[in-house]
Amino acid sequence: MKTVFINCSPKKRFCASAYFLFLQRLFVGGQKVTEMLRKPSDHARILAELRDARAVVFCVPLYVDGIPSHVLPFMEEMEAYCKEGDLHLNVYCVANNGFIEGRQNEPLMQLFENFCARAGLSWGGGVGIGGGVMLNVTRILFIVDIALLLVNVTLSVVATGDFFPREAWVSFATNALLLLYFNLGVLFYLGRMGAAIRKGSSAGKKYTRILIPSFVFILFADIFFTIISLFQGGIFRGWLARKEYEGS
Repeated sequence: MKTVFINCSPKKRFCASAYFLFLQRLFVGGQKVTEMLRKPSDHARILAELRDARAVVFCVPLYVDGIPSHVLPFMEEMEAYCKEGDLHLNVYCVANNGFIEGRQNEPLMQLFENFCARAGLSWGGGVGIGGGVMLNVTRILFIVDIALLLVNVTLSVVATGDFFPREAWVSFATNALLLLYFNLGVLFYLGRMGAAIRKGSSAGKKYTRILIPSFVFILFADIFFTIISLFQGGIFRGWLARKEYEGS
């Protein structure tokens, strides 16, 4: 069984869609192909991978309550391609947004469901994730925790010859469990959909979010986006600055 995973984020790196695509891949067996959809020149390459595929998983960020504009032309080409080739794929979607509630992805899910009906494909359902940006940050924090653990262990070995400094390992384990807890809802529903992909069945539409209280999420989100805005040219210029399109 071949499954094609399509990262539909326009970002080149550190995007939340790539993180959730990585997690979803862990729960799917068989041959797995990962593609990036960012510009029109990607279309032919991705469509060619669909010829012998059984399932396709779109990993999509929510843009203005819908599908990113650069993905829509690909979906139009995919519809024609599947009809001409008489392809009957199972289509799944992992959508994420920066809001706290995963249900904000419902309009996007409906668009994919309608696309499948029009293209003659089987809609397998999807997982809508809230707090996608913050969940993406947790993987960065986990990498930082690993780096700190290695530094502490190295210092301990040099100073005392001890490879297992208790405080360093307890701190790492505590932080790792906390980050795992934040992701539990996502892992559960991606695992559930992974089982459906393996069976070729429908997983339905499920919604989850980062597992922290809403008031905590709002506080940290405000701080995070303010800092990002400052790095992008100022608290207001960062929001309003003209963005360069990198497509061709």
